[in-house]
Amino acid sequence: MAAVKLMSSSLFPNVSLGLPCGETNWLMSPYNLHTQIAKQASKKHKGFRLKAGFWDSIKSGFLKNSTTQVVEPPSTLEEEEEPLPEEFVLVEKTEPDGAIEQIIFSSGGEIDIYDLQSLCDKVGWPRRPLSKMAAALKNSYMVATLHSVRKLPGSEGDDQKTLIGMARATSDHAFNATIWDVLVDPSYQLSDCPIIQGQGLGKALVEKIIRALLQRDIGNITLFADSQVVEFYRNLGFEPDPEGIKGMFWYPKY
Repeated sequence: MAAVKLMSSSLFPNVSLGLPCGETNWLMSPYNLHTQIAKQASKKHKGFRLKAGFWDSIKSGFLKNSTTQVVEPPSTLEEEEEPLPEEFVLVEKTEPDGAIEQIIFSSGGEIDIYDLQSLCDKVGWPRRPLSKMAAALKNSYMVATLHSVRKLPGSEGDDQKTLIGMARATSDHAFNATIWDVLVDPSYQLSDCPIIQGQGLGKALVEKIIRALLQRDIGNITLFADSQVVEFYRNLGFEPDPEGIKGMFWYPKY
């Protein structure tokens, strides 16, 4: 059974949905969203088994003798490592003034670092150096975003685009992945639109990332959750401390 756990961020301190940051993080696992997706993924992609054989060969090499052995990993799957980017309209609604607002999901576009900083300010996260934020995004396996695009009547090509959500995942590209920095603009959590209302957008972000990871045969998915959003992730299939597994943290002692 695929295992999935919950974890907090190297870019920001807590996984959040616009709620105040708490002091307690919870490790949660496993994740079982649509097990048929995982079965389909295992049929489509053989990279998981190839990589397992690669690591087994390294292990056996160390056990047989004390000399270092260089084992070349299989190169046939190099082009399939990165998840394919996608973009589509998640929600569309017409406002009283005739403007059309679309909520667009994307997993392959560029993120303006200043827009991200502004979004973090809205949810009350502490600021971090922009250079480190940019490095964290660049080194992520997948970055998913939600943008609000507002089209005004008669203003062709003058759309108003705003970043309203973001989540990212890091991975070893074989067995494990960790979801970080799930955040949604608080004003969209309180929307009067039934599709947007509540935690629908945060749920969409997490589920899309998980689907992409499962399609790559990455079945051990973890994340840390602030104590105030543990129930949100539990409803998505995550479990805290499964089978007694505990998250352990090492902090530098200054």
